[in-house]
Amino acid sequence: MARPIKVLVIDDSALVRQFLSKIFSQDKDLEVIGTAADPLYAVKKIREQRPDVLTLDLEMPRMDGLTFLRKLMAVYPLPVVVISSIARRGSAAAIKALELGAVDFVTKPSLGIRAGLQEMHGEIIAKVKNAAGVNLKLLQRQIRPGQAKETSSLSTPDKISMRKLPASNYESKVIAIGGSTGGTVAVKRILGELPADMPGIIVVLHMPAGFTASYAQSLNDFCPLKVKEAGSGEPLKGGHVYIAPGDKHLLLRKGPAGYYLHLDTGPPVNRHRPSVDKTCFSVARHASPHSLGVLLTGMGEDGARGLKKMYEKGSPTIAQDEQSSIVFGMPKKAIALGAADLVLPLNRIAEAIISFARS
Repeated sequence: MARPIKVLVIDDSALVRQFLSKIFSQDKDLEVIGTAADPLYAVKKIREQRPDVLTLDLEMPRMDGLTFLRKLMAVYPLPVVVISSIARRGSAAAIKALELGAVDFVTKPSLGIRAGLQEMHGEIIAKVKNAAGVNLKLLQRQIRPGQAKETSSLSTPDKISMRKLPASNYESKVIAIGGSTGGTVAVKRILGELPADMPGIIVVLHMPAGFTASYAQSLNDFCPLKVKEAGSGEPLKGGHVYIAPGDKHLLLRKGPAGYYLHLDTGPPVNRHRPSVDKTCFSVARHASPHSLGVLLTGMGEDGARGLKKMYEKGSPTIAQDEQSSIVFGMPKKAIALGAADLVLPLNRIAEAIISFARS
């Protein structure tokens, strides 16, 4: 029998520490090995107890959570799930936490903290368990400059070749990218390696409402492409990247003037809204075979069946390989379904996307 996952709770609120400890103690797979009211006290607990996962507030005395996270990941990397109200008020802080190495985040409710956390207990437990399974060495490499070269267990040719497609023009092509845990950093890396003259790109990540606009803005400031949060009814344009808004499915449609985007508030798919599967099915219907599907790191299997549908409709497809995935869940399922033309490390995916765009 596997030992429980050891969790350290870091929060300056005694109520939150007490309530999170209660939530975790009710799950046989989790063990709270301690709590800390601030990061400096947490360092002592980490040395003594060696936890498997930390939960971290961002607003605390003596040292803020972002500073602590930066220092922690530099010297003693651990999986971190941010649980903070600042994530709701300032989503840029949550995005920054992910860039610094946090695995995931949960937004504390603004009112009724006890009832709110109780309502979210399933999400909190799932994210902590998810965090315990991440590839820590890879996570550390990705957030440290100069250490981002991945290797693949598969021998990849010097020149990536795509499945031969019917002749098509630039405007008829669509690129769909999906991911979850580790996906925010992976997408940033891919987009940073793409030129500005690309077909329209749709990106779906499992992010809650209120965060995707900040994430899109951070990408827009970073890469040559124009990145924005997707709006319902807007046309899909070349040189643009559209991020699926949190809590809404992003679908592709085709009208007399070309492709356009549609936002849907239907039920979650695979427990997610936005769902990668939902997007990929719509891309397969309206843009295959002139579309490319890319499935990145993430827990679960969302996106695998949608990628399979794109593959069956003749679109080339890519799954991120195990060695470069923070969590090899979603791409693993896609590979098992036979949905991937290519299995590539993260540092080869941009090259493959450019090959598709230029073909």
